[in-house]
Amino acid sequence: MPHPSDEILARLMGLHPKIIDLTLDRVHRLLAATGHPEAVLPPVIHIAGTNGKGSTQAMIRAGLEAAGQRVHAYTSPHLARFHERIRLAGALISEPALAALLDECEAANGGAPITFFEITTVAAFLAFARTPADYTLLEVGLGGRLDATNVVAKPALTIITPVSIDHQQYLGETLPEIAGEKAGILKRGVPCVVGPQAPEGMEVIEAKAARLGAPLFAHGQHWHAFEERGRLIYQDETGLLDLPLPILPGPHQIENAGAALAALRCLGFDESACEAAVSRAEWPARMQRLRQGPLAESAPGIELWLDGGHNPAGGAAVAATLARMPARPTHLVCGMLNTKDIGGYLRPLVAQAQSLSAVSIPGEPNTLPAMQTAAAARAAGFASVSEAGSVAEALAVIAAEDPQARVLICGSLYLAGQVLRANG
Repeated sequence: MPHPSDEILARLMGLHPKIIDLTLDRVHRLLAATGHPEAVLPPVIHIAGTNGKGSTQAMIRAGLEAAGQRVHAYTSPHLARFHERIRLAGALISEPALAALLDECEAANGGAPITFFEITTVAAFLAFARTPADYTLLEVGLGGRLDATNVVAKPALTIITPVSIDHQQYLGETLPEIAGEKAGILKRGVPCVVGPQAPEGMEVIEAKAARLGAPLFAHGQHWHAFEERGRLIYQDETGLLDLPLPILPGPHQIENAGAALAALRCLGFDESACEAAVSRAEWPARMQRLRQGPLAESAPGIELWLDGGHNPAGGAAVAATLARMPARPTHLVCGMLNTKDIGGYLRPLVAQAQSLSAVSIPGEPNTLPAMQTAAAARAAGFASVSEAGSVAEALAVIAAEDPQARVLICGSLYLAGQVLRANG
C-alpha cells in the first residue's frame, strides 16, 4: 500500500531535470527558508569516502549507542524504503513525521529547482534539529565538497574512508581529483580520521588538512588495525585494543572498523564502546546472509548471500571475502547500472565463482541490460555465463543444477534493495 510520503517523494523527483547537480546554492536557499536547521544539529560526525562509509557509520553508531548516546543517522541510498535514510535518536523516522517534513520542505521550496537529494537532506536536517540527541552521523551522498550534507560549519569530527575511482562524471577522472572532492568535508581546526588511502590520494588530503589546520588521525601513521589469531588488534597513541573480529563479514571490514574505533577514541569513548562497535553493528546488503524469506526458502539447500558493492574496490572486497569462506561451489547472480566500471567490478570475482547469471534491474532506468552484463562477464573471463529474467529465476536454475551451492546476488545497491523487498 503506498504511503503519503511515496507520493510526495515522487513529486520531489520532478523539481530538477537532473538527479545529480553538484552545487550548494539551492541547499543554502532552502536551509535559509526553513530556519537554518543545519546550525542547531547535535554534534556532527561527517563521513565521506568511496567505499566503507556506511559500514564505518554503522559501527560508530553501534559504539555510541552502547555507551548510552542517542544518535541521529543519515545514509543513502535506501534499500527497501526511503525511511531508512533518516534514523532519529535510534529509530527510523515514522511515516507521519516523514510526510509532514517533506510537505514542509516542498512548501518552503515553492517549486524552485532543487534535486531530490538536496530537498530530502534538508528534511532530514529539520528532523535532526527538532529531536534531541547526542550525536548526528552524516554520510555524504556523493563526493564531499559540493554534497548537500556539506553545510555544517563546525562538525565535531570528519572521517574519510578509502577513496577510489568511482562517479568520474561528477568528481573527476583521477584519484587526486576525487580525493580533493572528498577532502572538501575538512573544516578548519576540526579533527579528521582518515582510512587507508593510495599515496596520491593521501597527499591531497594531507595538503588540504595542513592548509586548514585540521588535525589528521591517519591509518598507518596514527592508528593501525589488523587481524591477529582471529582477533581484531587496534593500536593508536593511547594504547592497544584486543577485540573480536567485526560482525560485518569480509577482510575489508578490519579497516572500516579501524576508522570507526579511531573516531570513537577521538571522541573520548572507552573500550566497551569500541567492543560494541565491532560486535553489534548491523548494515544490510554488505555481504549479508539471507536465511529467511520467500527467496531464501525457495532454494533451501543454497547458502544465499547479498552484497550491494558496485565499483572495482567493491568487487575486490567481495572477492577477498569469498576467498576466505569455506570452500563451496559459488555462483553469482549479477545486475549492474550502466554508469559503472563493469569490467573493473567483475574481474576480481572471476577466480571466486564457477558461473555468473546476469539479470537486468527491474524498474531501474539506468540498468545495464542482462545481455550486456553477460557480455562483460565473458570479457572479464567467466567461463560459464547465462542470462535470467529475474533473480528468482536465476536462483531456481542454479538450485536445480547445484542444490548445495553458495549463491551471491551482487552488482548494485538498487538490485540489493529490490531483493530485500522481495524477500520480505
